[in-house]
Amino acid sequence: MERRHLLVAALSLPLAPAFAHHGWSSFDQGRPIYLSGKARKVAWRNPHAEFELELDAELRLPADLARRAVPAQSANVDGAALFARAQLPTRRDKVWHIELAPLTRMLAWKVAEIRDGDAVAMVGFTFPAEKGEAILRVEYLFVGAQSYGLRSSPA
Repeated sequence: MERRHLLVAALSLPLAPAFAHHGWSSFDQGRPIYLSGKARKVAWRNPHAEFELELDAELRLPADLARRAVPAQSANVDGAALFARAQLPTRRDKVWHIELAPLTRMLAWKVAEIRDGDAVAMVGFTFPAEKGEAILRVEYLFVGAQSYGLRSSPA
């Protein structure tokens, strides 16, 4: 009888809030988005590295984006096509939540830990029709002159 009461008591306790984790299926992979700006509130941890991005005041597509070299990765991703189709977001948020890859993949690519204030750019995906939160799941990350493909490990 005591076990039953203990179980009922445990089930009635409020649950701690869980942080949302978004799988690839939540994002509109048919519409690549380009963002650039400064990293803020960086959390270099699993399940994936993440930060807030303060967008550049005059966000625009780089003229050379469609011609950038695509880093080779083990997943079959047509990076050149994504770069060519990339567009700016239609929503007006000045700050976006950025989701990168798990730390093991960031280490495999040898991505230096991003710090608050670092300038970064990326191509990735947001929710269909840019509804909901301003979140971007990064497919390709640009830090300085380096490009990283975050869908899989380097090839």
